[in-house]
Amino acid sequence: MRKRFCLCAVAGATLAALSAVAQQFPHKPVRWISPYAAGGGSDLTTRAVAQKLSEHVGQTVVVDNRTGASGKIAIELASRAPADGHTLVTFTPSISANQDIRGLAPLTQMTSQGYVWIVHPSIPATSIMELVTLARAKPGSLHYGSAGIATMQHMAGAMLGALTKTDLVHVPYKGGAPALTDLIGGQLQFFAGDMWSSLPHIKSGKVRALAVTSPKRSVIFPDLPTTAEAGVAGYAIENWYGVATHAQTPPAILLRLNQLLVRALTAPDVHGRIAQEGANVIGNSAAEFRAIIEDGVRRWHTVAKEAGIKAE
Repeated sequence: MRKRFCLCAVAGATLAALSAVAQQFPHKPVRWISPYAAGGGSDLTTRAVAQKLSEHVGQTVVVDNRTGASGKIAIELASRAPADGHTLVTFTPSISANQDIRGLAPLTQMTSQGYVWIVHPSIPATSIMELVTLARAKPGSLHYGSAGIATMQHMAGAMLGALTKTDLVHVPYKGGAPALTDLIGGQLQFFAGDMWSSLPHIKSGKVRALAVTSPKRSVIFPDLPTTAEAGVAGYAIENWYGVATHAQTPPAILLRLNQLLVRALTAPDVHGRIAQEGANVIGNSAAEFRAIIEDGVRRWHTVAKEAGIKAE
C-alpha cells in the first residue's frame, strides 16, 4: 500500500510539474518554419496565425521560410529542433503523403480550401473544356506550375491530364508564389492557384479564372463552376494547411499549443480574413487532425500511383 501511495504521489507531482511548465509556455520566441516561398497561400495563412499567436502569448513568433524538396527541408529542420514546443512547422497533404513526418506531432488543421484554375490572358480559353481542347490540339504545349514535385498542385494538374487524356507539362517550383509570378509573366500557360494569393491578380485581369478544383463552388467565386461541373467528371481536389511540432514534446505543451493555435485561428479578425480569401477555418483537435492526415495519405498514394507521380 505504501509503495502504491508513493507511486501515485510521484505521478501526481509529475503531472503538476508538467502542467506548470505548460502554463508558462512559451517562455521565449517561437520559430515557425514555412516550407514554401513567401506570398503563397500556406505562407500567408501561417503569417496571419503567427501574428495573432504572438499577440496572445506575448512572445515573438518568427516565420522562417525554408523552401525546397517539396517540404522535406522544413520537415527535417522541425524534426531536429528541441522538443520544447518552441519550433512549429506548417505542412500540407502533399508533405504528409510524401515525407517522413514520424518525427512530428500534429497540432491542428488550420484550413481547408480548393484551388482556382487560372490561365495567362494570352491563352484563348474561358473554360476548362476550352483549355482541354487546346491541349488536345497541341500536345505538350501547355505548361502548368506547382509548389514542387508531388505537391497538391502537381497532383491537380496530373489528375486533370489523366481524366481528360491530355498531355500537360508540369514545371515544379519552390512554392506557389514563384509559379504564380511566372504565370503572370507568361512563362506558364495555366496553374491551379491558391485562392488567397490568386484573387488580387484575377481582379486586376493579370490572369483569367476558369473553375475551382473543390467538390463545391467557392463562396468568393460563386460564378465559377467546379472542374467537375465544367465537364471533367469525377474531378475534385482540396488542399489544407496544418501545423506540427517535434514528436517528443511533452503532452501538456502539445495540448497548450493546440489551445493557443485554435484560439488564434478563431479570433474574429483572423477567421474573417481567411474566410474572405476562400478558405474554411478548421481548428480541430490533434487527434482529429491526425485521423485526417492518415486518411489523406492513403487516398493520395493511390492518386499519385495512378498518375505516375514520384516524390523527390
